[in-house]
Amino acid sequence: MFTSTGSNGLYKAPLSKSLLLVPSAISILLTLLFQHYQKFFAYNLQAIKEDFQIWRLVCGRTICLDLKDTFCSSLLIYNFRIFERRYGSRKFSSFLLGAWMLSALFDLLLVEITQYIFGITINSLPSGFLGPVFALFVPFYSSIPRVQVTQVLGYFSITNKTLVYILGLQLLTSGSYIWILALSGLVSGICYNSNILKVHRILCVPSWVAKIFSWTLEPIFSSAEPTNEVRVGMGATIDIQRQQRMELLDRQIMMSQVAQMRRQRQQQGGMINWNRLFPPLRHRHNANYQDHRPSEQDTPPPTEVSEEQVARLMEMGFSRGDALEALRASNNDLNVATNFLLQH
Repeated sequence: MFTSTGSNGLYKAPLSKSLLLVPSAISILLTLLFQHYQKFFAYNLQAIKEDFQIWRLVCGRTICLDLKDTFCSSLLIYNFRIFERRYGSRKFSSFLLGAWMLSALFDLLLVEITQYIFGITINSLPSGFLGPVFALFVPFYSSIPRVQVTQVLGYFSITNKTLVYILGLQLLTSGSYIWILALSGLVSGICYNSNILKVHRILCVPSWVAKIFSWTLEPIFSSAEPTNEVRVGMGATIDIQRQQRMELLDRQIMMSQVAQMRRQRQQQGGMINWNRLFPPLRHRHNANYQDHRPSEQDTPPPTEVSEEQVARLMEMGFSRGDALEALRASNNDLNVATNFLLQH
């Protein structure tokens, strides 16, 4: 699933595909053909605060007016599509919506703080969908395993995440005030990802809205399931080959985590600790087992499974039974449970 190229590389990621195609196409058209319309997509803070042109928050924080920013943000969205595959389009869109709204608030706060402390008046910021893109670095850093690929000069490690960080650094240095967007995006990503003040419950996409978009837009932007697995190294370019290897390494390290948990629980009944539910099998051959029944204190309590995590897995299409089993086996680790269900 992770080693295909072309449009199949966006399989099970229709939202990521739409964010790649639509804003990029509009940005190219505005740059090449409709320059006189670019003023409507400028992230003009002065117009927002003084003239109450709130619509500029939507236009100015969606479409990039700099093609370099468009290129870098598109590559980052392509790499971050793995989160839509893991969590589903609804949760992924909820994260982007929450990060977009929070980063808009933090943009205004940081501009005011900069003016108060340094006396610098900032009337406009770089345009584009940059706040949510920087916010995605938070789950990327915390949930994507780091695997060393090679070393440069024997000291500097090159990992499966190095290229993404380089793209983020390139985007960070593309403008004078883009650091404000990056900082507000990272803070909003931390707030949403760490469930501070239960932001994820407030700033989320309702289920009925998700269903409407799944019926209307998903058929347009969905990609066909790859029929054949492309072997590693068969990419058309070096970048595609590198991306294939990175995704394969991510998949291998995640599956190794599941295999390690299975080995740890092998003596306790496989993936689920059946001893928590049934008497230990090793005592059944003992004729005096009934006289030596383990007490309640000797029996470990069953693992409590978060209903919220069960609901998230069920939103991705898994049955409740499979979700419960995977969460119990992974000690309520949603990432490990999701990847296990995707591979079995």
